[in-house]
Amino acid sequence: MKSSYHAWIAAIRIARRDAWRAKGRSALVLAMIALPIVGVSAADLTTRSAQLSPEQTASRSIGAADARLKDSDLSGPVYQDVEGKTSMPVGGYDKYDPRSETDPKVLTSAIPPGAQSLKDSTAHTKIRTRYGLLETDLREIDAASPLVKGMIELQRGQLPQEAGEVIATSAFLKESGFFVGSEFRARGSDAWYRIVGAYELPSDLNKSEVLAPPGTLLAPLDKAFQAAGVPGVVATDTYLVKVGGDGFTWNMVKALNTKSVQVVSRAVLLDPPAESDVPYIAQQKELGYYNPDNGLPTTELAVLATVVGLAMLEICLLAGPAFAVGARRSRRQLGLVGANGGDRRHIRAIVLSGGLVIGAAAAVTGTVLGVALTLGLRSTLEEYLGARFGGFTFRPLEIFSIALLAVVTGLLAAIAPAVTASRQTVLASLTGRRGTRRANRVLPVIGLLALAAGAAIALYGTASRMGSTVVAGGSAIAELGIVALTPVLVGLFGRLGRWLPLSPRLALRDAVRNRGRTAPAVAAVLAAVAGTVAVATYQHSAEIQARHEYIADLPDGAGVVTIHELGRSKDMPAVREALAQELPLAVRADVDHISYGKPGCERFTGPEGCGRAEIMRPKEQRCPLYEAKDGMDSFSDAEKKALRKDPRCTYNRHSAQFNVVVADEKLMAALAVTDPGAVSALKEGKGVSFDKRNVKDGKVTVRLIDNKDEVYEPGVDPKGEDKVFPVHQTPDTAEGYGLELVLPPTAAKSAGLTTLPFASYFTLDGTATSRQKQRVAARIDQIGVEAPVTIEAGYQAGADITMLALTIFAGLVTIGAAGIATGLAQADAEADLKTLAAVGAPPRVRRTLSGFQCGVVALMGVVLGSAAGILPAVGLRLVQRRETEHLMQMAGDANDKLYVPIAVPWETLGGLLIVVPLGAALLAALVTKSSGAMARREAG
Repeated sequence: MKSSYHAWIAAIRIARRDAWRAKGRSALVLAMIALPIVGVSAADLTTRSAQLSPEQTASRSIGAADARLKDSDLSGPVYQDVEGKTSMPVGGYDKYDPRSETDPKVLTSAIPPGAQSLKDSTAHTKIRTRYGLLETDLREIDAASPLVKGMIELQRGQLPQEAGEVIATSAFLKESGFFVGSEFRARGSDAWYRIVGAYELPSDLNKSEVLAPPGTLLAPLDKAFQAAGVPGVVATDTYLVKVGGDGFTWNMVKALNTKSVQVVSRAVLLDPPAESDVPYIAQQKELGYYNPDNGLPTTELAVLATVVGLAMLEICLLAGPAFAVGARRSRRQLGLVGANGGDRRHIRAIVLSGGLVIGAAAAVTGTVLGVALTLGLRSTLEEYLGARFGGFTFRPLEIFSIALLAVVTGLLAAIAPAVTASRQTVLASLTGRRGTRRANRVLPVIGLLALAAGAAIALYGTASRMGSTVVAGGSAIAELGIVALTPVLVGLFGRLGRWLPLSPRLALRDAVRNRGRTAPAVAAVLAAVAGTVAVATYQHSAEIQARHEYIADLPDGAGVVTIHELGRSKDMPAVREALAQELPLAVRADVDHISYGKPGCERFTGPEGCGRAEIMRPKEQRCPLYEAKDGMDSFSDAEKKALRKDPRCTYNRHSAQFNVVVADEKLMAALAVTDPGAVSALKEGKGVSFDKRNVKDGKVTVRLIDNKDEVYEPGVDPKGEDKVFPVHQTPDTAEGYGLELVLPPTAAKSAGLTTLPFASYFTLDGTATSRQKQRVAARIDQIGVEAPVTIEAGYQAGADITMLALTIFAGLVTIGAAGIATGLAQADAEADLKTLAAVGAPPRVRRTLSGFQCGVVALMGVVLGSAAGILPAVGLRLVQRRETEHLMQMAGDANDKLYVPIAVPWETLGGLLIVVPLGAALLAALVTKSSGAMARREAG
């Protein structure tokens, strides 16, 4: 035992000395092991720090209070979830009965006797800024109260003490151009307010909000608005409550639910009740709505496991050949050990000690760099996520496990070189002869079988109950199969050399001849790229699905301004002029609506005698669900499910102020309608229909209906005067965004219809800045009309800390693997470069050859990795498709077509295929010396 101990001590000392002497090679091996450790440790620290504990969640939501009481706005008892985020009527949504007016006594009567309470009121309005008008949230609360501690963080300045003083979020100051000390007015008010401090909401850094003491902001604004004859400020009140003792228990929460009060309780968040004691969950299960949230989804966990597993595989694949190169460089030293009485155990111990020494150094280096990277990027990550971390969460056991992984990886990577070195004879070690090894014929067969089996398992996983786990396991097996096939695949790449110029042909031939060095390097790049492609493909597919599910109000970049006030159509020309002057308009389409009824009727609702224009859909083209006398109750559940599949019963995802409008062909450009027939129809005086269910024999009927004393009855058409218009039906791909019929001005005039301006649709030449939006809002406000401007920004991807960490981690490993493979190949090819110098090759040839050698390795790895990485992503997306289809069948909603796409990120793949090999080649060419000393012939 003592002898073995001393032998290992000596081996470690020899390995440490050898690593110090070969600093370049040691640095490469250390870097390749430490790089994934940096990524994993940084991802762990970032993810853990971003997670909020129940206490932190409660503090940001309710401060130091025991609970927050909120009116559910229902007239009866409710059930709520444990977090207090949502509620539903007792008995289900069939019992939904909203209160017509807010009753402040509902909350005040719910406050327990003797409890300390604090009112928290919020509203929304426009603030006059340096540039114009800005939509802003208003809040009234005593920010100095101990109950508010943790909800807001004062960054600079002081808290408001009296009327006229406010504090504002940093987001508001940035958008408005104000600063601490600035004064402003709210729209519709002459009262001035002074900003005395800046604060932030830790869980919503991007929120634009102004906070004032109770009674100093909302009530004066509401009074000023009402005096001006405009709608007042609609405030939402909640109460922070401190009861002491055991806090607000779950029984107290359920008791207030019977009074239609929704509660966020600290005690419940810290110690949630069992599911069986939550009536909300029981009712959700009964109605088939329950979908438990168990933290990170299984699919994301599978992606995480796949990427990390591929990264660890990349380390072993690269570190193993690196230790083999080190063992060959130290073969004379190892031969001397054998010549002086050392046996195979000592040789293995020395090589394994090299892995232990470098693995330990990589563990320390990677962990320290990971911690430093997280600390350095913390502010950037918080800004990206739009929320502050709960703190810097350092879990020693997890970090130690990650560091230990580096040591274990170093040892595993050194096992094969240690066994190979121990099998060499002393004579072969001292003379430097490598001997001849036959190609392994069994390994490719095993690799092919593993590839087929892994693909089959992954395919089976798409239909298995443990889908994500099985897919990840099958993908890993297939990945190992491709790694085993790498030597054969490298040989197949060698056949392309005949069509290449001299330098790349020599580089490819060298790579094929030295497969023992090339194959592991290619496999390492393969593994790293596979992880990157897996993450990129999964994320790209999920983003395309989210974009598809996103319901846009208008085409991307298009906008609309609409007058919402009664009797203000005469102000629309001035609004349109302000729009044209303040925004970079490309197309502006002015839109009118049909006015019907007595003089003074300017909208579909208004004074007595006003009417509306309604499209009369042919009866045979109407949905039976809405035409039956008793409505949906006339049909069984099976009949309802079947009718939902009927094209007549599809619903319009969009809503518009009017479904019949009068406009010219410019509206088609604003709505991004590319159908040339629609433009031609409007120019010819024909209408354009966006819903084929309204069209019969190429015509649409519009009925002018008097609203007076009208009573709606299912299946009974209202009486009125019909106007029939010839129309052009757009293709199904054309989107009307809530508009069903567009009539040209000539057709409306010929039919004797009265039209009034109410909106303008437009497209922009570029984009509108926040300042431009504020200026146009201010110009419209000067006109004295309520006409909001809406610009469609399109789908905005949300911040996902998990996918962000996976993407950055996979990208770092890919770049690192390519760079380290470059250095390894160059170190092992040093003898070839010296031979070129000996025969008189110019420096350009040496640099070119070195660059192509590394570029070839990187290119082969990227090509194979791109193909391998798509498998797990496709499998995981198929699992999601199956789960989504199952949920849709349970919900019985057949109107929503199943859409779970599998999209390859071609831009990412193209970048990998070009950037990684080109970067590796340029890096190798730059670090290759222009000239080098010629090698001296070694003594035989």
